[in-house]
Amino acid sequence: MPEIRDADALRRLYGHAHGRSVAKQLDHLDRHCLSFIALSPFVLVATADAAGRADVSPRGDAPGFVSAHASELVIPDRPGNHRLDSLCNILETGRVGLLFLVPGVDETLRVNGRAAIHDDPDLTAQFAVGGKVPRTVIRVQVDEAYLHCAKAFMRSRLWDAAAQVPRTALPTMGEMLRDQIAAKEAAGAPASAFATEAPESQEAMVQRYREVLY
Repeated sequence: MPEIRDADALRRLYGHAHGRSVAKQLDHLDRHCLSFIALSPFVLVATADAAGRADVSPRGDAPGFVSAHASELVIPDRPGNHRLDSLCNILETGRVGLLFLVPGVDETLRVNGRAAIHDDPDLTAQFAVGGKVPRTVIRVQVDEAYLHCAKAFMRSRLWDAAAQVPRTALPTMGEMLRDQIAAKEAAGAPASAFATEAPESQEAMVQRYREVLY
């Protein structure tokens, strides 16, 4: 199968962006972008390390959990798995790409910019929930912002209830992790207890998550 290796070959296939797809790009967050962020309970955070290894991590909370102004936005870092992939990448490159979603809305908002991690108590306290303050926040200086068209969501029917997949279509998270860890150990990875212990039930996992959301 032929591999495309240069931008000229790509452009011969696709042509060039033009019209509104180019004109819509802003260097700040206008009132429509700010309204979108205020309604959004979910953002995907894309980063890469200095070697170019990429990562995308979800962030979610109540609508409007991301604080935003024309040139800057701030994302609280809620408790997670402590891998810190996104945060470490930001430390290395200082760059981030964001994709904001609003349930029921097929358009998305893309924001690219320069990112930094802050633990200033006055700043993190602004994002407290139930008295629990995030350890850090991600502060993003906006370089680019633009609304993205609805075609991907229309094709995927993401918000269509009739297209939802029952959770039972997949094994539980505990079962999948057990199998994956066991396969790694069979291939020579160091042994651990996770491959042999009884997998956590989906109900137990959800309850455990609820206890440490903030």
